[in-house]
Amino acid sequence: MDTDTMKVRCCLGAVMKERGLTNKQVVDMTGISRNTITSLAANATNQINYDTLTRLCIGLDLKPGDILQLTSEE
Repeated sequence: MDTDTMKVRCCLGAVMKERGLTNKQVVDMTGISRNTITSLAANATNQINYDTLTRLCIGLDLKPGDILQLTSEE
């Protein structure tokens, strides 16, 4: 595996779309700030805090693998 061509990607936006959830609804369900939800949903961040991941998993009844994927950048 070549780590230079692999990237962890946040799929929160896809999960929200599948479930018909708005940013505000996810904010209300998780207690995470709107700015953080917006960034994660757009996959526009390079990191995620464990507390944020925990809140998403509990609030949306997910496992980490449901919103984080290892993908090829090719």
